[in-house]
Amino acid sequence: MIFIVSFLVLLMLVAAIAASVFRDLINAVIATALVSLIASVLFYFLQAPDVAMAEAAIGAALTTAIFIIAIRRTKRYEE
Repeated sequence: MIFIVSFLVLLMLVAAIAASVFRDLINAVIATALVSLIASVLFYFLQAPDVAMAEAAIGAALTTAIFIIAIRRTKRYEE
């Protein structure tokens, strides 16, 4: 169990660093969604399923959708 949690925390740190390094906004939003999704899994492992569901619904799904809609309405880096 501790190995899985340690691996998820390490993966979360890598995704957070990647989100700040990416120059393409879509890639940064996907990395941010990954951070939120991993946080949701960690909350579930900490026996807080209500917080995990809220984080998955709001953090990973809704915020990602809003960011992608906003990016689609503006110009991206590649264009």
